[in-house]
Amino acid sequence: MADKHSRRDFLVRSGSVLAIGLLTPAWLRGVALAQKTERLNGVTARNDNVLVVCQLSGGNDGLNTVIPYSVKDYYRLRPGIGIAEKEQIPISDTLALHPALKPLKGLWDEGSLAIINGAGYPEHNRSHFRSMKIWQTASPDAQATTGWLGNYLDQLQNPVSPVAGLCLDTSASPAMTAGRVSVPTIASLDDISELAGTQDAEEAMRAIQQMGGNGGFAHVSQSTNSALDAVHELNSMLGKYENVIEYKDDKFSSGFRQLAKLIAVSPLTRVAYLSVGGFDTHAGQADKHAELLGNFAAGLSSFMEEMAQIGMRDKVTVLAFSEFGRRVKENGSGGTDHGQAGPIFIAGGAVKGGLHGEYPSLSDLDDGDLRYSTDFRKVYATVLDRWLAADSEKLLGGRFDNLPLFA
Repeated sequence: MADKHSRRDFLVRSGSVLAIGLLTPAWLRGVALAQKTERLNGVTARNDNVLVVCQLSGGNDGLNTVIPYSVKDYYRLRPGIGIAEKEQIPISDTLALHPALKPLKGLWDEGSLAIINGAGYPEHNRSHFRSMKIWQTASPDAQATTGWLGNYLDQLQNPVSPVAGLCLDTSASPAMTAGRVSVPTIASLDDISELAGTQDAEEAMRAIQQMGGNGGFAHVSQSTNSALDAVHELNSMLGKYENVIEYKDDKFSSGFRQLAKLIAVSPLTRVAYLSVGGFDTHAGQADKHAELLGNFAAGLSSFMEEMAQIGMRDKVTVLAFSEFGRRVKENGSGGTDHGQAGPIFIAGGAVKGGLHGEYPSLSDLDDGDLRYSTDFRKVYATVLDRWLAADSEKLLGGRFDNLPLFA
């Protein structure tokens, strides 16, 4: 008994190992399934396309992201935070991009960037938690227990890979929550190297294996060797590749850089999820929002350039969204409050670029919010059906018309 307690004490001291998120029972079950190459009943994966989902957490101000520069009400309702017309980047006769999104202009000009205007859902909710859960599960009406991407990963009918899906974040995303497979969550792929190369980390993992006993530790101990082998294998793969594009030093760019590396070395990865916060701009929005959009644009642009360099540009699609937009009228603190509709960005070599969906009217608001004009589940359905070759009606629990988002 004393020996078991001492091992647990050691694990507490080595908490950084467990915090990585690869040693949870969920991850270990995924490794075990991968090694047995079990097949799940359901949808057959008919292609090797990759989807990267980028979550702009906090509620991105879509009105200052894609700007209706010809509408006078925009400037009237936003005298302090509105973007001056001379600074905007026109993309049509009526719409322009925030100047911080300049790195995306190249993708736009070549037809590799699509913008879906007015994305939202019926009876919108201004709660961060609830609205994000709705977007992540694609279920506005019920408390779903699995995510829309988790449902996809659950039904792949090919040998399960521990990195078929990966969430690059400090906590698991409900969008990637599956019922039968396990999706690892890790704050940084650099942690893989630390885990595989640190003596204390390996001792901690071996200590888990020796615990035995009943309950959760019994299950964990049974799969620790498999997990350690998988970590070493992934670390070895990542160590053989160096990014061919230079990225900025910010959260967006770091995330895109790491995912580029993963995609380059892991042919079994199908879905990756990146989340960056800071978009809840109730006060002092102008500079903060510009910095966030600039980092997002730079990271995405570099990522797509790297995909081109390694021959994956036509095999990778990026979808970027936020849980809601902001209210049309600025508040008294130089910011904006929680709103409703906002834009979705989709980028990739196979994307049919341009504007999709009707831009919401600034003269016909819903309690001060932009009304949604495109159900976001239409975008999800299109990605599932057209890009991932899945059955969106089965995975989303309903039928949603596809949009012309892919060439």
